[in-house]
Amino acid sequence: MQPLTLPAGTVCALVGPPGCGKSTFAARYPASWRICLDLYRLAATDSEADQTATPVAAEIQNLLLDARLARGLCTILDSTNVMAHVRAGLLARARYWQRPTTVVLFDVPRATVETQNAARDRVVPPHVVRELHELTPTREQLLAEGFDTVHLASELAEPSVS
Repeated sequence: MQPLTLPAGTVCALVGPPGCGKSTFAARYPASWRICLDLYRLAATDSEADQTATPVAAEIQNLLLDARLARGLCTILDSTNVMAHVRAGLLARARYWQRPTTVVLFDVPRATVETQNAARDRVVPPHVVRELHELTPTREQLLAEGFDTVHLASELAEPSVS
């Protein structure tokens, strides 16, 4: 998948269920740009999967996001971001700091996500993957929420070599 050229200060939210390729995509950018709830859950509990640490991980995320936005630095939000209230909070922060917003929507078929999830080191329970896949918004929903730009992951795929 091709990385995007992001204008200075852009907040780029990755949106999609576990196993859809968000972290692989985020790894194409400098590590300092990446804000990832899994890493903060790991720091708080020694387990990326410990969902009880999500509130503290979200506080860390918001502190780092504000610090980066205040400085006009690009930021990649590497979390599922499938819940509308989570995206609303991200948009509010970006508006406060008057920063551009973009989304990469991982429009990956559920069967592909389930296969990729099963091959990961940390497998998310299949029922959670299904639920989050169903909650994944459409491009139209994301634009209606107020994101400046929405890119479909399928449109960013590397060109095939013939």
